[in-house]
Amino acid sequence: MERSAIEAIVSCKCPRCRQGDMFAFNSLMPSKFSKVNEKCSHCGLRFEREPGFFTGAMYVSYAFNVAIVVAVFVALNILQIDNLVLSIVLVMGIIIGLVPVFFRYSRVLFLHIFGNVKYEAALNQ
Repeated sequence: MERSAIEAIVSCKCPRCRQGDMFAFNSLMPSKFSKVNEKCSHCGLRFEREPGFFTGAMYVSYAFNVAIVVAVFVALNILQIDNLVLSIVLVMGIIIGLVPVFFRYSRVLFLHIFGNVKYEAALNQ
């Protein structure tokens, strides 16, 4: 079955074959959520394109965090809750709780968008 690019991103799959897993463990393992496989188990693509490649993913993660902050403050404004301490605690709790998700998806998106890797359908046959 051939995956679309969006399905590959959501399921954290290789951008070239869309089959192999990018991460060694699932995101529910607190001490191991950040372990990226060195190569794709299906096509052999090296995920870290060059030394320090994933450093750029922190900009994607930053964008995720800004979106959370804006969404929480807009929601609290709509609900007419003017408690700054509550706002800060809520934002920090959400951001800390979503660290594994943001970490993984920032790397996946960065590799898919900026990794200069083209999808090769022939690898799935």
